[in-house]
Amino acid sequence: MTVSVVLLALAVVQSGTQQLQVVIDPPQFELAVDSSRRLRAFILEPNGGREPATAVRWLVSDRSIVTVSDDGLVTARRPGRAQVIAVVRGNPTFSAVTVPHLPPATIEVRIPTQPLLAGTSVPLTVVTRDRLGEELAAPPLQMRSESEHVVAVDAAGRIFARSPGAAAVEVAAGEVTTRLDVRVVRNEGATYDIVPARASVRTGDVLRLRVRGMTGGGREIAELWPAWTVSGPGAQVEAEGHEGVFVAEHAGPYRVSALIGEDLVRSAIVRVEPRALRGLLEKVGRGPIATHHSGDMWVFQGIDGRDYAHIGTFMHDWMKAWDVTDPSLPVLVDSIRVDARRINDVKIHPNNRLAVITREGASDRRNGIVLLDLTDPAHPTILAEYTESLTGGVHNVWIRGEENLVYACHNGTSELHIIDIADPTRPREIGRWGLPKQDKTLHDVIVQDGYAYLSYWDDGVVMLDVGAGTHGGTPTVPVLVSQFKYPIGHTHTAWRSGRYLFVGDEIYPSGWDADAPIEARGYVHVLDYDDPAHPREVARYEIPEAGAHNLWVEGDRLYIGYYQAGLRVVDISGELRGDLYRQGREIAALKTLDGHSTVPNWPMTWGAQVYKGNIFTADMNSGLWIARLIEERPVP
Repeated sequence: MTVSVVLLALAVVQSGTQQLQVVIDPPQFELAVDSSRRLRAFILEPNGGREPATAVRWLVSDRSIVTVSDDGLVTARRPGRAQVIAVVRGNPTFSAVTVPHLPPATIEVRIPTQPLLAGTSVPLTVVTRDRLGEELAAPPLQMRSESEHVVAVDAAGRIFARSPGAAAVEVAAGEVTTRLDVRVVRNEGATYDIVPARASVRTGDVLRLRVRGMTGGGREIAELWPAWTVSGPGAQVEAEGHEGVFVAEHAGPYRVSALIGEDLVRSAIVRVEPRALRGLLEKVGRGPIATHHSGDMWVFQGIDGRDYAHIGTFMHDWMKAWDVTDPSLPVLVDSIRVDARRINDVKIHPNNRLAVITREGASDRRNGIVLLDLTDPAHPTILAEYTESLTGGVHNVWIRGEENLVYACHNGTSELHIIDIADPTRPREIGRWGLPKQDKTLHDVIVQDGYAYLSYWDDGVVMLDVGAGTHGGTPTVPVLVSQFKYPIGHTHTAWRSGRYLFVGDEIYPSGWDADAPIEARGYVHVLDYDDPAHPREVARYEIPEAGAHNLWVEGDRLYIGYYQAGLRVVDISGELRGDLYRQGREIAALKTLDGHSTVPNWPMTWGAQVYKGNIFTADMNSGLWIARLIEERPVP
């Protein structure tokens, strides 16, 4: 939860139906960096008057943007937006503050190579920062060459080498100016062509192109940095170093062009065929749950050799245990009741002798986690609880089997709590990690190859070294590797596969009702972690009329519980760029529709787990589904 939601809940609990009407003056304002302004809180009287509030507790949503003193003096620290909160007798109210961007203070300019060959061109990279060192997004720039017969520069920031010599390019942003000295040498190039000159690929396949320049003597010219374009709206090409990275959404011929110099352009034809990889998700079995909403699930082989699926619940206090040894005929074998209004997550220890379930909404407000003994996997029993530092509720967990640790996402602190379960009857907290800010929401955690990936909602995805050894982190003392944020936020879950991290959003409409159709939104971001310290978004998978939820990757297939769009399977083979949905990389889909469910004929597919050749998923409205992917290979 955010600070706003937590305070609002406190107000309802403490004041009941007799809530005070509190306002802040002003309700919204703008404040320059290092400036201050005093706010005042008032209680609205029944007659319309305002009484100055006393004993006000002042808070802010993000202390890195603004701070507030005990008497309401707000000071701006850096550009951004935040909320100032006044709490009067347990009743919160809010004032929105905007801290405008600072003007540019420094400009950094660079080109990828020196000297330049006459008749060629290179991109000019410009980075502007304010006096706090923060990078500014696309401020207005003025650029000019001091010797246009040697070099020219266009409004898009491309430098064209015209003739041998030396020149300076001047770049200005606001009142700050910098210069870049450029040298141009004679060009011995005789011929230029794009490699490959002709190519045939499928939609979604990434093709890397480059320009080859040759001298009259047959020597290849290095350091060519062309600008790339493609004809038609069904494809894209991006410059990446020397290369042009091409990918198409629609079949057909495309002309790809490379601007080498002012009067030097070369083209190539790329023919794109349909991807032609299709499949079928065949329903294998069902474990219907129609009396309440279902949550997350985990499938495992019990120590008795049989297969089981444990499913949590949403707005209910039972965990369901299913025997799925025969996936075509799941059998409900037991239910475990705990004090909770939500059992969101279920995880099984790799030794298959211990389960961990999460609790939210406990009647005594002591939530935490519950450890289950799986000695008899068909009939789990409660072994222990841990609530001491997790009273605010736990939404998701991850179990590190070799270290006997549980990583718990605590709603109260929105931090990662590290719980030692070496003695599962006596769990204890031994570590903790969180973003150094007040208003934050930690939703999920997954650990792969010694790295933890934290889905931090509006703060994006955070990568921690928790034993990989690259940044000095250990399983109990995590170390930050990187953080990646995108504008809309709602970072819900993540899964790493190879160089890529697949990150799912979750966006619910305001005023949603679990017992009515929910029009969820959000999509899967594909992040390239080839350089873990500097991840970048390279692709996406988005069904426009639905919302993504949990993910699973097995081999080169991505399995997604896509809420009202059902279970989806996506081909993620090869390099990924662009819009995977429009490229036809989706292989198969299954709508988890059931007329006898909590919301009849409205699927809300939760996620997916591939287990022994089958795909298991829980639908929030209708319970357990088991499917099998049958792929139709194209005929050569």
